[in-house]
Amino acid sequence: MAVTSPLLPTSSSIKSSLFENAPLITLSIQLKRRSGRSQVRSVTPASSTMEHQTENHPPSSSAKRVVVCGGGVIGVCTAYFLAKKGVAVTLVEKSSIACAASGKAGGFLALDWCDGGALSNLARASFSLHRSLAQELDGPRSYGYRPLNTLSLSFTESQQKQTGIAGASTNTIIPSWVDGPAKNPRTIGTTSTTAQVHPQLFTKTLLSTAVSKYGVEVVIGKLERVEAEGGRVCSVSLEGGRVIETNLVVLTLGPWSNRLPVLNSIFKVSGTKAHSIVLEPKDPNAITPHALFLSYYPAHGGKPIDPEVYPRPTGEVYLCGMSREAEVPDNPEEIMGDPESIQVLKRVAGTVSTHLGEGEARVTAEQACFLPCTEDGLPVIGEVPSLKGCYVATGHSCWGILNGPATGAALAELVVDDRASVVDLALFSPARFLRSKKR
Repeated sequence: MAVTSPLLPTSSSIKSSLFENAPLITLSIQLKRRSGRSQVRSVTPASSTMEHQTENHPPSSSAKRVVVCGGGVIGVCTAYFLAKKGVAVTLVEKSSIACAASGKAGGFLALDWCDGGALSNLARASFSLHRSLAQELDGPRSYGYRPLNTLSLSFTESQQKQTGIAGASTNTIIPSWVDGPAKNPRTIGTTSTTAQVHPQLFTKTLLSTAVSKYGVEVVIGKLERVEAEGGRVCSVSLEGGRVIETNLVVLTLGPWSNRLPVLNSIFKVSGTKAHSIVLEPKDPNAITPHALFLSYYPAHGGKPIDPEVYPRPTGEVYLCGMSREAEVPDNPEEIMGDPESIQVLKRVAGTVSTHLGEGEARVTAEQACFLPCTEDGLPVIGEVPSLKGCYVATGHSCWGILNGPATGAALAELVVDDRASVVDLALFSPARFLRSKKR
């Protein structure tokens, strides 16, 4: 599988600033470059007993100690906000940070797209937190945060090469680089209501800050089980024999949540396999910041598909779609895209824009990830019934990057203050599944 460099800016000045501001993590984790991709790895192995403290804001000896299991965006956001409240946090990840959906997602953010539903308050709070974090962490330079306009378009695939858009001269909302047979253009988001981040860089930047500024320890190790005594968490056991003593644990395991009986006995999480490609066009400066949501009709007929196109300030263009339910493998590093689905996305790219077609853009990533989905379509956030001190956050589906900050901030409040003020978590409590089983 090809890999992509997340640092391919549209100009030399932006390129320089991104490299200068790339997260550097010492002692607990390091940032290394391999094959053009930034990778975070822990230097605290599961068998080690070393703990990391920082000079800036080390947790006090009397601080609460929390183990967060899962190094995706939900786990990292939770660790960050816990540590910011003075909690001593150990983050456990079995593979590498943001190696699954948090590193392969589109990073699209929307203020009001969840309005009228159960996710409305969570999404609005999280959109606002993304803005605040971008100011705090220099998001535009560190991880490509930017507001952008969002369009809805329809395309019908043709075997004939398209030279432009009929009526493009009079339809000013379609950007010039979209020179395929676009129809029915409609603005569905503005710079006030939609934005984007590079999800992998966002997750790693947040974690680097949590480590260097707030003393979070990162351990690479596979969680085997949560140990309990008298109905309360007492420790977590990792593969290889390491035991981390704690009476507070947060499980942010995404589509791997079903692997733990303590969760699987209450609710189920399935995985939706989503495919994506990343393109590096020859002329990245021609690509304007417009996110595209498509209704795409294949040339051979059949049902339309709904791809999404996200130009990034790095100069890349991310394109995703072709989702289906599939069995979640044990190792996230082994998830591969289906060749047929990847080929469809390449055809979509060439139909949308000649700038993204074969010969005009280099494919730097062909990939897939699993989105965690629950039985009722809502995330699960809260304390696990019947096990005191055990909290869970999973099932965010396609809105994980958007809702990560508010989920992490609310969980941090719940753990430390016994109630969340950022957003009411009652709708997302895992206890709802027990209530439904009694009916």
